[in-house]
Amino acid sequence: MDFDITRFAAARPADFTPRVLPLQRLERPRGNEVHVWHLDLGRLSASLQAALDSHPAEEHRLHLTPGQLRFARRFYSRLLLGAYLDVPGKSVRLVRNPKGKPVLDASVHDVTLHFSMAKSADRLLLGFSSAHHVGVDLEPLQRRAHNARGVAERYFSAAEAKALAGAADEERDAAFLRTWACKEAVVKASGLGIANQLCRFTVETRLAHAPEVLDFDGEAKPGWSLALLHPERDFIGALALHGPIDALVARTLSSTEQAA
Repeated sequence: MDFDITRFAAARPADFTPRVLPLQRLERPRGNEVHVWHLDLGRLSASLQAALDSHPAEEHRLHLTPGQLRFARRFYSRLLLGAYLDVPGKSVRLVRNPKGKPVLDASVHDVTLHFSMAKSADRLLLGFSSAHHVGVDLEPLQRRAHNARGVAERYFSAAEAKALAGAADEERDAAFLRTWACKEAVVKASGLGIANQLCRFTVETRLAHAPEVLDFDGEAKPGWSLALLHPERDFIGALALHGPIDALVARTLSSTEQAA
């Protein structure tokens, strides 16, 4: 890409502090603090397999099947939730809201912990907040839309479609990708589901400006916060919070062998 799409990233690879397995109890986010976790499931699985087989871990990853990926995502998301709730991951109980968003079962867990999960191949991104609804998205940096202008005109707000149509050719793909990631994160935080929702709000599309929700359902400056994440070289993420972000804590989960 000719333009650095990660220019306004609030967290870059070096900012993601490693935490090793086994996880102990995690302190939940305080106030307007947000926690984000990035997991490389292929590398985690390879290291865990090496530990089970009693041989040193090598710098490689397992190529997981779709079924294995679903299991790994479920396992590690519940592992992290359990660490925040101070219960085993298998004791975490989730239900879905009317639009299908997973939430903690309030009849089992008497704490407020909002969370969101995004996947891209064998990578996983999770966001946690104790105070506000949160949404995350994760995209490969080299992703290209087949027809960025057409997708924007059909699904985005009129202001976003106009801005992307006017973007320089060499910047349009990067601008579209950042816009898409931010909008996905906002939709997840809103809990409304993606269908017919992307046109209801407008985010900043210009790469020379920081990400921002410009309006939501016609309300200017609607109280949303957006942050770009750059967890590793080839991926970009977005974090949306329906409220302010006072602090961002970025972590990555590693096996003991990886950290050694």
